[in-house]
Amino acid sequence: MEALLSERVEILVRFNEADPLGIVWHGHYVRYFEDGREAFGNKFGLRYLDIFANGYTVPVVHVDCNYKRSLRYGDSVIVETRYVPTPAAKIRFEYTLYNATTHEIVATGASVQVFLDKSTQTLQLILPKFFEQWKQQHALS
Repeated sequence: MEALLSERVEILVRFNEADPLGIVWHGHYVRYFEDGREAFGNKFGLRYLDIFANGYTVPVVHVDCNYKRSLRYGDSVIVETRYVPTPAAKIRFEYTLYNATTHEIVATGASVQVFLDKSTQTLQLILPKFFEQWKQQHALS
């Protein structure tokens, strides 16, 4: 079985993320996924600036979000981000969002990012060397 890298971050739902009824707008759940990717990158040395320094950008090309329960203004959400190994030249994450008070799952999802050369914006079909090394460092090869 392959090693599983994951990180959790807790985020307070802000006033501007809720509608007049106090319910978080559905689009913000995808933003919470982004917060999870940022926390994961900080913990495991895969920040966007690290990727950029190695000559690449990693745009999101696919995202799924399955809504289970509503978050409300004043809630805190725990975002669990899990790296999913793949041999392809892409980065895949899965997410579980929990209400921090009740521990109920409020959403699950996934995202896929691809590597683009930062100067030519061309899609990379083989794994960049730095990412191969990152995977080896974390025993993911």
